[in-house]
Amino acid sequence: MDYIHNNKVVLMVDDDPDDLFLAKDAFSQSDLPGDFQMVSGGEEMMDYLYRRGRFIDLENFPMPSFILLDLNMPGKSGFESLMEIKKDPSLRRIPIVVFTTSGEEEDIYCSYELGASSYITKPATFDDFVEVMKKLGEYWLSLVRLPEKLAGNWS
Repeated sequence: MDYIHNNKVVLMVDDDPDDLFLAKDAFSQSDLPGDFQMVSGGEEMMDYLYRRGRFIDLENFPMPSFILLDLNMPGKSGFESLMEIKKDPSLRRIPIVVFTTSGEEEDIYCSYELGASSYITKPATFDDFVEVMKKLGEYWLSLVRLPEKLAGNWS
C-alpha cells in the first residue's frame, strides 16, 4: 500500500546523544512546524524506515520529509545507510542531508556519489545550530515540493 506523504517530519540519525539533543532543541527554537524524530544509528534508522520493532506505529513514527544523516557511526555507517536507502525503490525518494562533523573533500564527494541531496558540516555553536536547523526546515519543510506518494512498507 502506498503511504501518502502529508507530514512535516525530520528524522535525525546520529550516534552522539549530545548532538541529537542539541539538534532537537535547535529545531524547537527555530519555530518550524513539524515533528523531529531521532534514532541513534544506521540500523535503527532502517528499522524506523522499514517499520520494524518499536517503530511499527506509523502514527508515532511517521514517514520523514527528509533525513539528517551523520556519517561516522559505529555499526552501519552513514555511507552504508545512504547506499542502502538509495538502492531501495521504496525509500530512494526521501531526501538525505548529510549532517556531519567531517569537512573532508572525499566524504563530500562520496556522499553526493551515493545520492545525498545536500552536505552540511555541523556548526560549532548553538546559535549557529539553530540557524542551520531553521534554514533546513524552511527549505525541506516549506519551500520544496516532495512527492505525495512514496511507495514502500507504510501501511
